[in-house]
Amino acid sequence: IDVFLARSLLEKLYLFQYPIRPASMTYDDVTHLSAKIKPKQQKVELEMAIDTLNPNYCRSKGEQIALNVDGTCTDETSTYSSKLMDKQTFCSSQAASNVSRYAAAVYKKGKFLLLTPHISELHLTPLHGILQLRPSFTYLDKADAKHREREAANEGGDSSQDEAEDDVKQITVRFSRPETEQARQRRVQSYEFLQKRQAEEHWVHLHYYGLKDSRSEHERQYLFSQGHGLAENTELIKSPSEYLMMLMPPSVEEENDKPMAPSNVLSMAQLRTLPLADQIKILMKNVKVMPFANLMSLLGSGTDSTAVLRCIQQVAMLVQGNWVVKSDVLYPKDTSSPHSGVPAEVLCRGRDFVMWKFTQDRWVVRKEVAAVTKLCPEDVKDFLEHMSVARINKGWEFMLPYDEDFVKKHPDIVQRQHMLWMGIQAKLEKVYNLLKEHLTPKKQEAQSAHPLLVSGEQRVNMAKAKVKQNYGQLEKEFQKQKAEMKSNDTSAKMDVSNIRIKEEPVSDEEPMDTSAYESMNNGIVNGLHAEEDSTVSLNGHLPGGCIDRVAQELKAFVSSTFKKQFVLTLSELKRLFNLHLASLPPGHTLFSGISDKMLQDMVLDTGCKQILVPFPPQTAASPDELKVYALWEAGDTYDQHRQVLLEIFSKNYRVRRNVIQNQLSQECGEDLNKQEVDRVLK
Repeated sequence: IDVFLARSLLEKLYLFQYPIRPASMTYDDVTHLSAKIKPKQQKVELEMAIDTLNPNYCRSKGEQIALNVDGTCTDETSTYSSKLMDKQTFCSSQAASNVSRYAAAVYKKGKFLLLTPHISELHLTPLHGILQLRPSFTYLDKADAKHREREAANEGGDSSQDEAEDDVKQITVRFSRPETEQARQRRVQSYEFLQKRQAEEHWVHLHYYGLKDSRSEHERQYLFSQGHGLAENTELIKSPSEYLMMLMPPSVEEENDKPMAPSNVLSMAQLRTLPLADQIKILMKNVKVMPFANLMSLLGSGTDSTAVLRCIQQVAMLVQGNWVVKSDVLYPKDTSSPHSGVPAEVLCRGRDFVMWKFTQDRWVVRKEVAAVTKLCPEDVKDFLEHMSVARINKGWEFMLPYDEDFVKKHPDIVQRQHMLWMGIQAKLEKVYNLLKEHLTPKKQEAQSAHPLLVSGEQRVNMAKAKVKQNYGQLEKEFQKQKAEMKSNDTSAKMDVSNIRIKEEPVSDEEPMDTSAYESMNNGIVNGLHAEEDSTVSLNGHLPGGCIDRVAQELKAFVSSTFKKQFVLTLSELKRLFNLHLASLPPGHTLFSGISDKMLQDMVLDTGCKQILVPFPPQTAASPDELKVYALWEAGDTYDQHRQVLLEIFSKNYRVRRNVIQNQLSQECGEDLNKQEVDRVLK
């Protein structure tokens, strides 16, 4: 059989398939009303008549569909001009995106002549597209639109014609930001953009010719090759090797069909082909935070740790023994924030502030960062998510534990990074006008924690052993001072009437537990040095002058605490007191043992009152959480409002905001706005 390649209908021949129609039921004899095509999209629509005289056709249903689609009026835009559904539309979809291996073949049987063998021929024409046509139901969408229009007309008819003017509406003008390359690619690949591009191409209307039409017979002749000479079929004259190559081409197409990896994804095999500095930069840019041991494991065996340390300091900073990528690596110059459009310089400064905060503490509060940096919440959240994890009701905690191994092995690196952070801190203080109160608590905490880190558990154990050795001597001194206290005159007893030193259990309440700070006293008992010639007694018994100092210190702490927070539970007050003790130097007078009773009496003496809040019986709160104390008079303009608010909560533990605002207005005789009510509530 001779094979010929026909080119007459090249890029014009389509194969139509009807997947929901049996092969025995063709549309050859069905009247085709219209046809149109979009050549670039290879989209075809055909309108075919429906046999309304067929006994299987439901005429009432056809009339109902036409009425729903077109309504009662008939004009040129009507879908069914005969008021009967007498046609249906077929819409195409591509069955295959690549049709380069498909062709239409026509077999031509040769004629048998005398003394001449018959020669058959096979003529191939490449297909330009394979389309599947299915019924379109867009007329149902038109019927729904008509239904909504009728409903809107009925609702609009009830309103008066005098209300024809539209209400004035406020509009907001926004200026679009410059579109980045990534945003443009996402927009081009979006569904809305593709739909818009498809709608922009115009339909090309066609004329349909039936299967037995003379024009169809004429066009079918183009399926045969017009010239049988070898010159016009050179593509089919190939050697066996070339023919096999055409049947099984090389794997170029297979490589093109492989899914492309994202631009920011790099395999480990490709990564290790790069220079060491580039490897570290790419890893840190993707991971953000990494211990040094993990970095060495990713770089592979045989990598020089000294070279890694030299390279890592160029792209990362040391935070709590772990390496955090530098801000200028994540936000290069001449870039901006995708959320707010803030330039990269401002973003780097804000992220450096967050990193510096984590060098001071494991916890960072998001509101504090936003208040200092003045950046939008989305940018601040990005900074925190790079290096920390959110904890409910606590803040953001640094995501990795403190790497003590690295700090011990590389003290020179730690010292160099500390000097760099000191320089960054100086710049941040100038830019953000940081107050000393932002830095002092961290320094005090570091100073108080420093002896604890230096001494370790060994010094604590030594202090405990020393206390046990001197237990007998301390007991004798205790009995001696107890006898002296009993022989004191009544004036000395009056001095200690306000503050009771823990001698015996005064009430059923348990004394405040300060054992957690035993390890920070560096070998002292109750915060005081246990020396033989010391005039300060142990176990809570103090001379009269020292008792006065304890009372003054305790009163100063309670007063300052309630001026900052007007309402506190006993549990929260004890927690703040323990934090206050932790910040004090060893040997302070407040380490003499302050009981709950002493603390509560001092709260009442400073002008505070206990609020008996009626908590529900089934509450899971502890007894200390149920005891609520409030500062009754603070000396400001909101004392009266605060007292009314406390009386409200003494009657009910849960009150609505509007009830509080109405009660404040009635009792105080003035209307408070939202800001004033918020200030009273806080």
